[in-house]
Amino acid sequence: MSKAKVLVVRAPGTNRDGEAVFAFEQAGAEVTLAHVNQLIRRECNLFDYQIFVIPGGFSYGDDIASGKVLANELKLKFGKDMLKFVDDGRLVLGICNGFQVLVKSGILPRVQKGETPRVTLTNNDSGKFECRWVYLGVNQKSPCIFTKGMENMYVPVAHGEGKFAGDLKAITEKNIAVYYTDEKGNRDAGYPCNPNGSVKNIAGICDDSGRIFGLMPHPEDHILGTQHPQWTRLGAKKYGDGLPIFQNAVKWVKGI
Repeated sequence: MSKAKVLVVRAPGTNRDGEAVFAFEQAGAEVTLAHVNQLIRRECNLFDYQIFVIPGGFSYGDDIASGKVLANELKLKFGKDMLKFVDDGRLVLGICNGFQVLVKSGILPRVQKGETPRVTLTNNDSGKFECRWVYLGVNQKSPCIFTKGMENMYVPVAHGEGKFAGDLKAITEKNIAVYYTDEKGNRDAGYPCNPNGSVKNIAGICDDSGRIFGLMPHPEDHILGTQHPQWTRLGAKKYGDGLPIFQNAVKWVKGI
């Protein structure tokens, strides 16, 4: 088939859309960047794409709570299309603010009509904005398409409300796609390895199909070897640890 088609949506305050576009282009996809209003006005057809991406940033200034305004906007004005997109078997990726949007819109984990989300992303335990590089371990029991074949990665975080919390009965162990770890892969490592205090060191989750994936760290910020903070000391690899996430998505689309 032709190149996988990816739609990256932006809103006022989004600031990682360019990096998300670059990451998918490096993975071999054809990428369109569109404002959320273009989707709402149906100027951009979501169903022309196989992958939908909500990137990081501070959409609408994170008023009320991080990602809440954009989540409500998508849910109220675009909710049926979003659910159909998911039910059609396509891929959805939410990074940082995008993860917050997916959770607070009830897309991940899926919230049925009349129910309220049972998990959330809330203020960091440290009480401050955390901007640092972290180690992630991949849950080998997870069906997550984006992390297939991966064991770990080293990527940055940049958030003030990244603590995963709530009723963990809403998810199962296989829904946990990535954990915060230390450099040795220890999942019980505390702060600052777990930068926000997330329960069970959860850094990202997926749905039961593995097609919807949300995570707080930024794999799109480590696509090239020279983006590693110590590349001059350790030597630069050709590609960064985050690239396989995007390659896996593109590979999966090409295989359907």
